[in-house]
Amino acid sequence: MADSALSVALGQQLSSLQDLLQLLEDELSAIAGRSGGELKELTPKKEQALVQIQQQDQHIAQLLKAQEQEILAPHQEMIEHAQTLLLKCKQQNQVNAQAAHNAQLTVKQLKDILIGAPSSLTYAADGGIDRSENKIVKNLKA
Repeated sequence: MADSALSVALGQQLSSLQDLLQLLEDELSAIAGRSGGELKELTPKKEQALVQIQQQDQHIAQLLKAQEQEILAPHQEMIEHAQTLLLKCKQQNQVNAQAAHNAQLTVKQLKDILIGAPSSLTYAADGGIDRSENKIVKNLKA
């Protein structure tokens, strides 16, 4: 009885981890596409998935405490698969964080160029670096 409960719990955990990995991949696409609305939609889904995974993990831990080692052997492959998926989720989350950071830097640099911030650099016709002298915004009336 406990053996089938463990199988069901592990199957649910694998499904939840697959869902989280998909959400993280969708998040990366939203970051790359600079889609703030899509990111706002994904955030609560990610939070919900993480809570669900934590709850499932606690349930599995309780089931494992009750199991003997010889009963766990048939489930070892599912446990290892879950650990692999969790590692992939962590790696994807790190990639997303770096992509978000890079996107933020790009937007800041673009803003600095557009407002003619003194630190803005552009390229001259000869290919050299031309420091901005606020030429872009001198005649701007807004």
